[in-house]
Amino acid sequence: MTATTLHEPSHREALWALEDAFDRGDLVSVFGTCTVEYDGRAASSLGPGARLLVLKPDGAALVHTDEGRTPVNWQPPGSRHRAAVSDGRLRVRSVRTSPAETLDVRFSTVEHLAAYGVTGGRAVEVVGSEADLKRRVVADPSVVEPGFEPLATERETEAGPVDVFGRDAEGRPVVVELKRRRVGPDAAGQLARYVRAVEREEPDGTAVRGILVAPSITDRARDVLSEAGLEHVAADPPDEPPEQHE
Repeated sequence: MTATTLHEPSHREALWALEDAFDRGDLVSVFGTCTVEYDGRAASSLGPGARLLVLKPDGAALVHTDEGRTPVNWQPPGSRHRAAVSDGRLRVRSVRTSPAETLDVRFSTVEHLAAYGVTGGRAVEVVGSEADLKRRVVADPSVVEPGFEPLATERETEAGPVDVFGRDAEGRPVVVELKRRRVGPDAAGQLARYVRAVEREEPDGTAVRGILVAPSITDRARDVLSEAGLEHVAADPPDEPPEQHE
């Protein structure tokens, strides 16, 4: 595996390392004090701060701070990375042409740069996901309750797609929201929004049930469900991957 690591490089040294890494198709990380500008479908600006820039060979670019797991700015795969030194500062741009978007990161200091030739394939087998839980519910509707009949998955509503829509043993419409782990009041509120959206689509006066299927919920989530007349069913995603059929 090829690898390049630089500690406190000059801006020119960082530029040379980036150009070589882009030619090799490496995954690159740059940490330092920088500003970030985005221009495209909207516009945003970040003032000076210590941040981590990750550049992937598929064109994705991610800017991380010291909080959260999601980047504060990013560009999707298919973008093109470019680097230059302007006014004595390292400038890294990630440009996408369709739609036109540019992420512009300008470093006043570069503390660390690393470039690696990452290999090993991109296929990841995820077990215990919400998709697995959905398959379980469709294959065995009694997971929700006896007599439940799934009619659609990812049913579109004005509030977003409903995980599973169906009817109970008495024919009443049921909205099922699936979560693969313990959840709080946000999930209960999400279910309530879906139920209200489906109620607006059903004939006047139709009572729509809402069931949150999750391994467990917080006390506050339980209170929100109770206040909205919604329900919780405890269920886990299967812990085995789905069988593969030839």
